[in-house]
Amino acid sequence: MVSCVIGEILWDIFPDGERFGGAALNFCANLQRLGDQAILFSAVGGDQRGRIALDRMRELGLTTAGIRTVQDLPTGIATVRTGEDGEPTYVIPRPAAFDEVSVDPQLLSAVKPRGIDWLYFGTLLQTRPETELLTSQLLDDLRPARGFYDINLRSGHWNLPLVQRLSHLASVVKLNSTEAETLFPLTGGGSGPFSLEKFCQRWASTYAIDVICVTLGPEGCMIYDRGAVYRVAGHRVTVRDTVGSGDAFAAAFLHGYQRGWGIVDTARFANALGALVASLPGATPAWTIQDVLAIRAAE
Repeated sequence: MVSCVIGEILWDIFPDGERFGGAALNFCANLQRLGDQAILFSAVGGDQRGRIALDRMRELGLTTAGIRTVQDLPTGIATVRTGEDGEPTYVIPRPAAFDEVSVDPQLLSAVKPRGIDWLYFGTLLQTRPETELLTSQLLDDLRPARGFYDINLRSGHWNLPLVQRLSHLASVVKLNSTEAETLFPLTGGGSGPFSLEKFCQRWASTYAIDVICVTLGPEGCMIYDRGAVYRVAGHRVTVRDTVGSGDAFAAAFLHGYQRGWGIVDTARFANALGALVASLPGATPAWTIQDVLAIRAAE
């Protein structure tokens, strides 16, 4: 499987230090470790963080061909705070170098003959109208590649019309249960109380989405697949930090989905990798397939 990814590269600033990350970068790192190929379009600054970021990408086995170096903006950062529930919150200064993402036409021409299966995108980078247009055009250029939209709502970095427009581009959407509860009343919600099933039915119908993945933390996930609903239990692990675990879930889910695995098997595999990453420090920790299978075996 070959995926193009457009998104942010940044450094997560924890109380005990800095760790390399960004949802798009994390997704690519996990996809590459699974044996797939990921081509990331992003940008870093011409600063020390940017130089180290490019080195770290190479160490992770990722190509830097799609990464632009911007001299007049700093490499992105996200100050991370973790609440009592273990869920992180982020403060992300803008503009950052990743806001200046671009796609080199020559690189795109070299990439397309490989047969691109998916274009992955999130919300954070798309708040710039120029980037939203770039993403839409990129998906058109890569057809018949399909869109994978990881909603990832970050406080102060999203709005409902943007999320709605991006949903129209996607065949598969991923979000967490809190994000589903946030979006539900903003779109009318329908009659009666909130439920994940009702949200997914409404969202899939409105935006012609095939599959919606709702992550539920240690409880696992719920998958809505063309009208059918599957709840798949998660894995209890000792959590180091949850930063990057959702991105790992997304990579593992797409890995199995593209290969035609059964939807429940795909979800179990994704839950296991998400749990594994949550049990390790940082958003792009080292892991092996054997580690993932060990968590699966402990169900």
